[in-house]
Amino acid sequence: MLVILGFAMIAVFMVLIMTKKLTPVLALIIVPTVFGLFAGAGLGIGDMVMDSMKSMTSTAALLMFAIIYFGLMIDVGLFDPLVKFILRKLGNDPAKVVLGTAILAAAVSLDGDGSTTFILTTAAMLPVYLRLKMSPVVLTCVAGLANGTMNILPWGGPTARAATALKIDVNDVFVPMIPSLVAGLVVVFAFAWLLGLQERNRLRATAPEIWGTPSSAEPFTEEGFDGGTTAGGSRTGGTASGAGRKGGNPGGAAPAVGGSTAGSSVGVLERTDTLLEDSGAGLTDTALDPNRSTLRPKLFWFNLALTVAVMVVLVANVIPLPFVFMVGAAIALLVNFPKVKDQGAQLIAHAPSIVAVVSMVMAAAVLTGVLKGTGMVEAMSAWLVQIIPSSMGPFMAVITGVLSIPMTFFMSNDAFYFGVLPVLSETAAHYGVGAADMARASITGQPFHLQSPLVPAILLLVSLAKVDLGDHHKKVLWRTAVISVVMLGVGMLTGAIGIG
Repeated sequence: MLVILGFAMIAVFMVLIMTKKLTPVLALIIVPTVFGLFAGAGLGIGDMVMDSMKSMTSTAALLMFAIIYFGLMIDVGLFDPLVKFILRKLGNDPAKVVLGTAILAAAVSLDGDGSTTFILTTAAMLPVYLRLKMSPVVLTCVAGLANGTMNILPWGGPTARAATALKIDVNDVFVPMIPSLVAGLVVVFAFAWLLGLQERNRLRATAPEIWGTPSSAEPFTEEGFDGGTTAGGSRTGGTASGAGRKGGNPGGAAPAVGGSTAGSSVGVLERTDTLLEDSGAGLTDTALDPNRSTLRPKLFWFNLALTVAVMVVLVANVIPLPFVFMVGAAIALLVNFPKVKDQGAQLIAHAPSIVAVVSMVMAAAVLTGVLKGTGMVEAMSAWLVQIIPSSMGPFMAVITGVLSIPMTFFMSNDAFYFGVLPVLSETAAHYGVGAADMARASITGQPFHLQSPLVPAILLLVSLAKVDLGDHHKKVLWRTAVISVVMLGVGMLTGAIGIG
């Protein structure tokens, strides 16, 4: 019964958010509560949720102050040169922009922290997507693909967990999987390019007067897009106050949309300015305005040094990450906005993003609490192990790789690697399948795992980009499944994942 209820709960949750019958926050609260009561949790369901929520508080604090810190750095102009550089190099071709997003996300993922990757990728690329009227769902999809694939790095977490659970050296797990990692990244970049081509064609079809037609010789140019100013001429015109816009910066101004243009490419920029929507408000709307009142050009080097210091401490992992961002945000606020009124305005400006992501993290505690507290996770794991026929014993590594795709999606990495993997590995040993093979196979499901609503980083990504989690899942899940299967297949071909 617990097995049926567990799988049914996950299925109902996914259907509700992907069909947009419920918001993710409501689905994370209501669905587990109903199924938990059916599972016999009774009044004890409250204690289950509270126990789970205790483990979420540090994550919520990390995400809250990380949003404040990077949101502030966007407001003061730290990332403006990066946005301008990206636009100069990529131009306004959606295919290049999406591919650039994948490369950036993969590069930043080298630090092993998904939250940092998504914050920096969104900060740099979302203004570009909004300016070109590209879908932010493509951004979240590509960033999720790249970060999920890179998550098998030894310092990313899952590889270390697998090695620890099976008592083997982490290098013995990761090094043979490097070809699989490379193959996964190749598939990520291929998906990114195809998504970019789709965006290019969509924009041509929906706004041919701006983007040209398929028969145009040069529908995309690299001029006139510099993150807010124009090349070859100045842009004039009034600005509208950002006050009253959803998540708008009280002290900032909205991007100018009127005035004259210089050159055809500048005309394209002027027209695309009018296409900006409220989905960019909050964390990123001010990144589009080169004349915002929150800019602090004289403090650029201080802010850069502070951000580098925060990143170094983050990677070194010598201080708890929530405290790192708490101190960093406090210093940044104090130096950039010494007046108490301005400090309060900054906190209010980023409140919508904070509420969105922290509420989902807290709501996720209901799902994880019910899964663990009612025994659903253990029952589901035991059932999956039992249904594997003995004739399939020699293929246990391959089976583990396939199972890691859905199982790491609806349970935490700790639950899978420390609860399920040792049982599977013990069974595989009877058929001559080594522990290292099992560990390597178990990490191939990570691209799929990173899209789970139980992963705080993905909740942060969709919140910052103002994307519905269901829309993200519809675009990303089947692609991550393909990447996981490719990584598993390459592991088998190279001998990293053997058969007993």
